[in-house]
Amino acid sequence: MSFTEITVTELAAKIADPDAPYQFVDVREPHELEIATLPRFINLPLSEYASWSPEIYTRLDKDIETLVLCHHGMRSAQMSQWLIERGFTHVSNIIGGIDAYSHYVDPQIARY
Repeated sequence: MSFTEITVTELAAKIADPDAPYQFVDVREPHELEIATLPRFINLPLSEYASWSPEIYTRLDKDIETLVLCHHGMRSAQMSQWLIERGFTHVSNIIGGIDAYSHYVDPQIARY
């Protein structure tokens, strides 16, 4: 099984629905979050994998749709595959990352 991909426009609709049962994961570094963030995302930086990976099943529900974000979509693709390999059933990589979100959805979000 592999993960799916969604566009930033699809992501915007999911963020806007406060009642929908989504998990939003941002794998960027803390210094990147200081530049640009989106609401509802929890931060699990890939560089800190050793600290959060043992707790992945208590931090996330493997049966809820999980949307993964990074800067351009590469690190989030790695995380998406890792989650699928650990039994997460509905994982989507966000194509183009926060950079595309800023470009196509909300130009108020800083680009870097």
